[in-house]
Amino acid sequence: MTKPPFDAKELTVGQLAARAGVAVTALHFYEEKGLIRSRRTAGNQRRYPRDTLRRVAFIRVAQRVGIPLRMVGEALAGLPEERTPNREDWARLSASWRAELDTRIEQLTRLRDRLSDCIGCGCLSIDRCVLRNPDDRLGDEGTGPRRLLSRRLAEESRFPAEH
Repeated sequence: MTKPPFDAKELTVGQLAARAGVAVTALHFYEEKGLIRSRRTAGNQRRYPRDTLRRVAFIRVAQRVGIPLRMVGEALAGLPEERTPNREDWARLSASWRAELDTRIEQLTRLRDRLSDCIGCGCLSIDRCVLRNPDDRLGDEGTGPRRLLSRRLAEESRFPAEH
């Protein structure tokens, strides 16, 4: 695939995929989820505005740090005229995601610290496994892996929100 001219106003799906470093199927998925938009040519081919490159970069960075696509979609939908996020938008959005990221970091730290001699689960270390819960004693505290949940998630699973 040849690199599109720097002044190209629109990109084909192949050009966008190559330039953004994602698979064409990822772009189709993002479009299906409403994260990006294209127009169709008379021949029914997708054409993306060039600023979709920044939007895809934003999506990928957010995913890389663990932000669910649902939250990414909400953030993008909240931008004026659904434009591509700028520096101020990113600062605001990343601040709003801080609690989510802090929770994930806490969970990963707990997982790392408590599974140092565990092989995953088969369980060949049952006699010394930190996750072992004989007779389901922790079941009264709520659902899920009680010893690995962050405090916030443990509380949420104890008192689930009504949907």
